[in-house]
Amino acid sequence: MSDNGALIHARGLTKRFGALTAVDAIDFDVRKGEAFGFLGPNGAGKSSTMRMIGCVSPITAGTLRVLGLDPGRDGPAIRGRLGVVPQLDTLDLELTVRENLVIYGRYFGLSRKELRARTDELLEFVQLSERADDPVAPLSGGMKRRLTIARSLVNDPDVLLLDEPTTGLDPQARHVVWDRLFRLKQQGVTLVLTTHYMDEAEQLCDRLVIMHQGTIAEEGSPIELIQRLSTREVVELRFAGEAPTIEADVFDGRAARVEVLPDRILLYTDDGDALVPLAHERLQPMSVLVRRSTLEDVFLRLTGRTLIE
Repeated sequence: MSDNGALIHARGLTKRFGALTAVDAIDFDVRKGEAFGFLGPNGAGKSSTMRMIGCVSPITAGTLRVLGLDPGRDGPAIRGRLGVVPQLDTLDLELTVRENLVIYGRYFGLSRKELRARTDELLEFVQLSERADDPVAPLSGGMKRRLTIARSLVNDPDVLLLDEPTTGLDPQARHVVWDRLFRLKQQGVTLVLTTHYMDEAEQLCDRLVIMHQGTIAEEGSPIELIQRLSTREVVELRFAGEAPTIEADVFDGRAARVEVLPDRILLYTDDGDALVPLAHERLQPMSVLVRRSTLEDVFLRLTGRTLIE
């Protein structure tokens, strides 16, 4: 561990690819037993950061300590204590479910007896015991993702790195994966994940950083970020055609912020119900929705709504 007790400690962490700075002097700490998230749009620097933590990409500048060790000098020792769930599954499709775990476990020097017990335990944990002797190729995307998570746990890692763990899964499969990850967190496993799903971050993360163009825009728990950077509620006004152009003071200061989008107007306020009659009176929207503010509202305020390629 680092001097402040963090399992992962970064100060001024930087990654450059030629003239491109993918990660620009970021600071963060991951504490034992927490679920820590890197949230951001594509190209924000999330995966580059994870690859440096995973000791598969050298840092360009700054300080990084993982489990108290230096990735540049102690890469093999660190990798032996990490579990990694990559963005894309790298399972051997020609082997069975069980064989994928057994063969992977041999890389960590586990005995056949240890592997047999560990494999049975993990297959039960990810709800794949009944598919243990089936080939991997025909499995659904959700099953393959759960198998990849099981494989990452073979070496009983101190830290589990998950890069976009539910990308491409349907809602039901995502929720099953979330349940398994939540159970791991309950067991004291430290989780570090990247995601661009706001609901995933709210469900899983104790703390997170929002990355934008290689830097950290904000850090905190999901509820802290919402309370600090948004309002308690959001009123969504939808119109039959384009949203009308409005003056900033049309709601007499009752909206902390007004955002006009092509198809709707968003009113950020602590009392949505109080704004509804005024909105109907002055703008005649087709429909009105009052909802709680979410992490997505914070995210879009910090990173913008423009698509970043």
